[in-house]
Amino acid sequence: MSRTVVLVDAVRTPFGKAGSMYSGTRADDLMVRAMRGLLERNPKVNPGDIEDVAIAAATQTGDQGMNLGRSASLLAGLPNTVPGYSVDRWCAGALTATTSLAGAIAIGSIDIAIAGGVEHMGNHPIGDGLDPNPRFLAERIVEQDALAMGATAERLHDRFPQLTKERADRYAYNSQMKTAAAYAAGKIQRDLIPTAARIPEMGWGIATVDEPPRPTTTMEGLSTLKTPFRAAGRVTPGNSSGLNDGATAALLASEDKAKELGLTIKAKLVSYAFAGVEPEVMGFGPVPSTIKALAKAGLKISDIGAFEVNEAFAVQVIAFLDHFGIADDDPRVNPYGGAIAVGHPLASSGIRLMLNLARSFEEHTDVRYGLTTMCIGLGMGGTVIWENPHFTGGSK
Repeated sequence: MSRTVVLVDAVRTPFGKAGSMYSGTRADDLMVRAMRGLLERNPKVNPGDIEDVAIAAATQTGDQGMNLGRSASLLAGLPNTVPGYSVDRWCAGALTATTSLAGAIAIGSIDIAIAGGVEHMGNHPIGDGLDPNPRFLAERIVEQDALAMGATAERLHDRFPQLTKERADRYAYNSQMKTAAAYAAGKIQRDLIPTAARIPEMGWGIATVDEPPRPTTTMEGLSTLKTPFRAAGRVTPGNSSGLNDGATAALLASEDKAKELGLTIKAKLVSYAFAGVEPEVMGFGPVPSTIKALAKAGLKISDIGAFEVNEAFAVQVIAFLDHFGIADDDPRVNPYGGAIAVGHPLASSGIRLMLNLARSFEEHTDVRYGLTTMCIGLGMGGTVIWENPHFTGGSK
C-alpha cells in the first residue's frame, strides 16, 4: 500500500559562474556542504536514521565520480551504515534522485532519505569525456542538432513561429527582474547555505549569494546579443541559462515519519512522470511529462496554482506555457525568477525548483497544487506534482 511522501526541507549552495568563484573548490565538496547545511537546519533528524542517499551528476567522473551518493555521505560525516548511490538523468538528475527515493519511501522500503545533485561545469564542461556512438548520426537515429542543446532550442523556435525572439528576450528580462526583486526581499538567501570558496588568485572566501544574476539587464541589451548556435538565430546567452557550478540537497520522508519526528512538511508528493520527445526538440519534453503526471494525479492543468519550470532556455519555457494556454508573464510561474538569472548547474537544478515551490506554498495558502518540471537532453521531460500542506481552501 502506497504511503504519502513529503518534502521536509531543501537547500542549495549559492550558484557560481562556471570556473569562477568555485574554481578552486571540488564538486564533491560543494555537495558535502549542501548536505551538511541541510542536516544543520534539521537537528531533529539523527544522521544515522537516514536510510538512503541518492546524489546526481551529469558528468560522473573526476570529482563528480566515485559514486557521489556514497562518497559524499561519508565526507559529510554520515555514519558508514548509511548507504548511497549516484544518479544520472542529465539535467533532471536531482529530480530523478527525488522520485527514485520517493518510490522507495512510498512502498515502505525506507522512511527517510536525502536526495541531491551537483554540477561543477567549470571542472566538467558540457560534453567533456563523452564519446557518442557514431551510429547516432550515421544511421540518422538523431540529427546533429540533437547533440547540442542550444541547437535544439533554435529548432523549437522553428517549430513554433509564434515563439519569437522578442518573446524569449522579454521572458528572460522578466526572469532577471523577478530574481532581483526576490533578492531585495530576502526570499532567495534564506535557502542558501554559505559555502567556502577558494579562488587561487584571491584565497578563501565565503559565497553567500548567487554569482550569475544580472539585475541591470535591459531589453535593448538582450536584443543585441549574438546567436552562437545559428547565424541570425534567436537563442542567445541572454535568453538561456548559463554554465554554472553548484549543489542542492533535499530531505524526504514518509508523512508518518515526519510527524513522528516533529519535522516540517513543506510539500506532499502527489505524482510524477517522465516522457520522451524527439531529441531535436528536447525543450518540449515538459509538455508530455506534465500531461502524464496530471493524468496520474487525476488533475487538470487548471488545478495547478504554482509552477516552477526550469529555464534552460526561454523558448522552452514559453513553449510549455503556450501549450497549456498560460501567459508568458503569468504570476504563478517562477515568481522568484529562474535559471536564466540564477543559473543551471545541470543535475542540481531539480531540487532548486522544489525549494522555490515550497516557498510559494508558504506564501499562497489558497494554492493547493503546484508542479516542478524541466526539459532533459536527448529529448525528455520530467514533472513532479506536489500538494501544499498549508492549503486553507480556495479554487486551486
